[in-house]
Amino acid sequence: MSETQLPPISVADVQRSVTETLDRLAPVIEPLGEAFAAEGFELALVGGPVRDAMLGRAHHDLDFTTSARPDDTERILKKWASTDRHGATWDMGRAFGTIGCRKGPWQVEVTTYRSEVYDPTSRKPDVDFGDTLAGDLGRRDFTINAMAVRVPGREVVDLYGGVVDLATRVLRTPGRPEDSFSDDPLRMMRAARFAAQLGFTVAPEVVEAMTAMADRISIISAERVRDELVKLVCAPYPRLGLTLLVDTGLADRVLPELPALRLERDEHHRHKDVYEHTLTVLEQAIDLESRLPGGGPDFVTRFAALMHDVGKPRTRRFVGDGSVTFHHHDVVGAKLTRKRMQALRFSKEEIEDVSTLVELHLRFHGYGTGEWTDSAVRRYVRDAGDQLERLHIVTRADCTTRNKKKAERLARTYDALEARIERLSEAEELAAMRPALDGNQIMEVLGLKPGREVGEAYKFLLDLRIDEGVLSEEEARQRLLEWWAAR
Repeated sequence: MSETQLPPISVADVQRSVTETLDRLAPVIEPLGEAFAAEGFELALVGGPVRDAMLGRAHHDLDFTTSARPDDTERILKKWASTDRHGATWDMGRAFGTIGCRKGPWQVEVTTYRSEVYDPTSRKPDVDFGDTLAGDLGRRDFTINAMAVRVPGREVVDLYGGVVDLATRVLRTPGRPEDSFSDDPLRMMRAARFAAQLGFTVAPEVVEAMTAMADRISIISAERVRDELVKLVCAPYPRLGLTLLVDTGLADRVLPELPALRLERDEHHRHKDVYEHTLTVLEQAIDLESRLPGGGPDFVTRFAALMHDVGKPRTRRFVGDGSVTFHHHDVVGAKLTRKRMQALRFSKEEIEDVSTLVELHLRFHGYGTGEWTDSAVRRYVRDAGDQLERLHIVTRADCTTRNKKKAERLARTYDALEARIERLSEAEELAAMRPALDGNQIMEVLGLKPGREVGEAYKFLLDLRIDEGVLSEEEARQRLLEWWAAR
């Protein structure tokens, strides 16, 4: 992983890729283009599918633009899809001129030529239908997304130099970036996202406009900002996008905890600052994602790695010998993470998962060279819950020391901890850790009705399970009665 721009692509390779991709898409783009042409309408493959075709990326979701209005589009698509008994159309995007359709393995969306502009104080765009392909392309976010292929016929339309920008891996806007970002401020977030997804650099004039207009992002809903942030974090090169957000000041508005880390020295003085350390931890966590059942990208793991040290600015203390401490930054960081994710409208489950990882990321350092008792290991597993594998990744990724021997020692120690967890899991089924008696049995033994006291008794037995391992039901009954008598 690196901030270095990826090497350029030759124009010849771009042309070859688009020819090969269009040949593969011919079974859908040619008959669909002919269906619209027969009704007197223009149709063009546009945006991401054209960009990806030039990059040699294959997928089955295709975006088209057309001179037809939504009613005509829907009529043509229904007829085209009717030859497939599983074919279907939908119109959830009708207000924006978009009709969707599925036929065989293909999913297409066809949108009427349009222009959309944000009122300076509005979070929602006003949509006007247009009459020309050129006008539609001119309103798009970046030149690499402002290319089209007319169908049928496969005429490539590139009015703004998108092919050259794609070949040289540069992100530019079709017109003045100030006008583009004024029309839709979310495009500033999209610039960072595309940089992260494609490994592109961003043109200086675009960076300048993003910096000058960062405050405009405030009119965009939290949900739309969140969605772009998730795509950025899950991209192949998230450092590129995050660095752009921080350098332009956008991060100050959408994720202020990240730029705040630039001011904090790492307590080990092994890194330029905690900000750089954090980006390195993120990249190292990505490298370990193969440990997860589904592989990567995994947003929860990546965002936990990104947020793991956000509590340091609030907890920094200078010691008399010149060193710096960040006591309890794990707990403070978990609270800040929870608050930020709530503001960005993440789900309760995502908030809980990420904040749990942030709060537990330091726990391993109390392990020393293996001094933990089996009870402590059980508590580690219990507290991590279903986030244990992600915690393994974040904890391992948090080691960014340049001291090779120290790094190897930490890795060996964590290997040993995982081995202990595995041994205890096999012997005691740690993943399903629960007391020997359930709630109904507790009520029967103690003669209780449902209530707070049953919960207290259950917690006592669970703590006993963690401290001493598996107990028989009879032993658990005896210990429960002794605890109850001594209350």
